[in-house]
Amino acid sequence: MKGGFGRLPGFRSIRGKLMAAVVVCVLAPALLTLLLFSSLAEDAVQRQAIANAENAMKLTGASIETQLGDMLTIANHIQLNPDMTGYFKRYVRFGSEQPDPVGKFAAGSRILQQLESLSAVGDRSYISILLTDGTVFTNYSTDEFHPRRFREEAWFGELQSFIGLQSYWIPTSPTVFLYEKKNSPYQLSVARTLRLDDSTIYGYVVVTTMESRLRVQFEKVAQERRVLLVDEEGTVLSGPELSDIGSAQLARVRPADAGVPASVVVREDGGKRLVTEMRLGINGWSLVSVQPYKEAIANISQIFNRVFLAQLLLFVAMLALLVGIIRRLTYPLVHLGKAASAVQRGNLEMRTGVRGPDEIGRLGILFDQMLDRVQDMIREISAGQARKRLAELAMLQAQINPHFLFNVLNSIRMKVLRSGDADSAKMISSLSRLLRMTISREEAAITLHEEIELLRHYVELMNLRQKEGADLVLDIDADAFLVPVPRFILQPLVENALLHGLSRSGGTVRVEARLEAGGARLLLRVEDDGAGMDEPSLEGLRRRLEEPRPQEASAAEASIGLSNVGERMRLMYGEGFAIEADSSPGRGTSVTMRVPLPAARPAEGTIAAKRQMTKGEREDG
Repeated sequence: MKGGFGRLPGFRSIRGKLMAAVVVCVLAPALLTLLLFSSLAEDAVQRQAIANAENAMKLTGASIETQLGDMLTIANHIQLNPDMTGYFKRYVRFGSEQPDPVGKFAAGSRILQQLESLSAVGDRSYISILLTDGTVFTNYSTDEFHPRRFREEAWFGELQSFIGLQSYWIPTSPTVFLYEKKNSPYQLSVARTLRLDDSTIYGYVVVTTMESRLRVQFEKVAQERRVLLVDEEGTVLSGPELSDIGSAQLARVRPADAGVPASVVVREDGGKRLVTEMRLGINGWSLVSVQPYKEAIANISQIFNRVFLAQLLLFVAMLALLVGIIRRLTYPLVHLGKAASAVQRGNLEMRTGVRGPDEIGRLGILFDQMLDRVQDMIREISAGQARKRLAELAMLQAQINPHFLFNVLNSIRMKVLRSGDADSAKMISSLSRLLRMTISREEAAITLHEEIELLRHYVELMNLRQKEGADLVLDIDADAFLVPVPRFILQPLVENALLHGLSRSGGTVRVEARLEAGGARLLLRVEDDGAGMDEPSLEGLRRRLEEPRPQEASAAEASIGLSNVGERMRLMYGEGFAIEADSSPGRGTSVTMRVPLPAARPAEGTIAAKRQMTKGEREDG
């Protein structure tokens, strides 16, 4: 990329280019190294975060399986204990044989004692035994909940197909025990069938525990990760919040083997999350852990971040050192550049003062010597120009003073007036004022008031020259009188009206001036009621006004002056100026100009022009 740095404002100097080269050659490899390290570290951090999450999941799973296993232990004891099953079978036979009240009471007492002893296994569990003859045994008061209501549940019908040690796990449901509802609104249950040797069902066992006992385990790890217990369909059975129960857990991993956690990093609206799932071997339910990925890698990534930061700081320090050395070495060049800029602004007294045995020191010496030579040449040229101005001044002083000419004309006017020739005196007076406006004035612009005064004298002279006189009618807004306009901008238009429109029959020349667009534009219009012109002549005039060209030698002077007006105004005002002409035979001709005005018009030139005109009028008078 040739010249790439040179196109940037900050890299046009030698110092900037050297610094850019250092940044590219030193910082680029450093950044590539850091990016490679960051990429490799990210993979290692992710693997470690997954391993930590899966180890934590195993611990949580062991705790949950222990609690669910306690429920199975109770069910196994009831189902496999020969004493209890013997009592159950004997109790059921009492229903079909002649009852033995003493034996029945003794069997019932033995069953209740066994249930009380089982209540001590693990956490508090509610045990319900329903026999087919309608007899029930519980370790709780049936006034609180009667186990016969289990027969009304939808899952009770599915329980009929379970044999042997097969267990039916009942998902989370509202607590039926009034005493527990306040602390644990939900419960979990497992149910089994009690069968005779011929597989005939003679009873059912239901072991119930409170969901809150599982929730305690999830709350312990809630600060690190969010762990949920879900069934095969993904419905939440337990979690750290009651509001989680019954909702659907969308992010799943579904590991192939029970007891072996599996993890995946997923992207959600809130960012990346680490999802870990482990299927419980006890009942097919799963534990799902959802943790923000940033939190999962926070502790691990701190070490990598510190190493990364240390490397980055080292690179920055080395880069700053190199930049400082370059600034020191290139300081003379920067000083030379500032000196050259000062010379460019006109300060020829500036000297670099850069000295040294190397190339830069030699360049400073030659630069100072060059400035000395330039100053000598300027002094020589200035002296020659001064002598030339003195010679021109002497030549001008030898010319006739214009005021002498005005005084002579004024004396002639007074003498002619005393002799009684008022018309000749008036012509001399108008001529004197016209000469004063054209010869003695140096301003490029005058006020509209002065331009109108010049027109008045010009029309008086033309009326004395032509056989048929013309009337000058002025329609000037008061606000437009002091607007500055170019000199002789209206005179060519009036001259064109007198020579072409009113030369044979006389008539009226009307001059109109007013401000438009809130004072942003000046309208000037000169119109006559003379002969007018036909359409071809009007089109020719319009072309000359829009695209003025050099006139032929035979063209009339007034036509040339009219074309020059448009050209002068466009040069001064640009595209904002507009001029247009309109005419018809027998109805006269009008020329309209629209002149853009600056936002603020100078007042000092206007006042000075008025004072000079007043002084001239006093001299003429």
